[in-house]
Amino acid sequence: MIRSDYVVLITGAARRIGAQIAHTLHASGHRVVLHYRSSAGEAHALADSLNAKRANSACALCADLKEVDAIRKLGADAHRVWGRLDALVNNASSYFPAPLSDLTPEQFDDLLGSNLRAPLFLSQTCAPLLSEGGSIINILDVHVRKPMSGFSAYLAAKGGLWTLTEALAVELAPRLRVNGVAPGHMIWADQPQFEPERLKAEQERIPLKKLGGEAEVAKAVKFLLSDDAKYMNGAILPVDGGLRLS
Repeated sequence: MIRSDYVVLITGAARRIGAQIAHTLHASGHRVVLHYRSSAGEAHALADSLNAKRANSACALCADLKEVDAIRKLGADAHRVWGRLDALVNNASSYFPAPLSDLTPEQFDDLLGSNLRAPLFLSQTCAPLLSEGGSIINILDVHVRKPMSGFSAYLAAKGGLWTLTEALAVELAPRLRVNGVAPGHMIWADQPQFEPERLKAEQERIPLKKLGGEAEVAKAVKFLLSDDAKYMNGAILPVDGGLRLS
């Protein structure tokens, strides 16, 4: 069962997996707050399309998640839109290879900021605003448990978020639940990080031999927000076609 009056804040919701999460939760009856940083046109177009389906059910808010003041304002503004906030989905993420030999402090700060620091401080901001029985869901990466060469800084940040998910599940219970979704290869980056041969090899590593797609992540988020998962707390749900086992 999905609560039709729920309000969910989704970070990085303008495009790709974030947008699919928004579509899926909205179709279930949720109201959605779409966070974006630079994709204003896409975020507002998505909000408009969702509002056309159901009036007053979506809005778009801009924030630079590198700034703690902006994070705090985002949480307060998201709560203010409809006077309630029931769930936070920390989806926004920087992702790029940074081999150890070439890693710069700026790259590390970017990866750590979007993948760990922002979810931590947004969770801090939203936790007291979330309604009783609310949820925080963090989008992780199954490669935290099966690292790829060249992505050490990114995976260190996601690994921190994995631990944070479990730590907050203890700290915020019993009022709130905190869970995670750990995708594998779902869609390739806008600017693929591998040569075509490597892309083919990566897909072959997946036991199901195909990319998962955005919808599989969105369905996992929907499940974790539902009453069917009301006793799940601190769980990390792999959505990877078995990649973690290969």
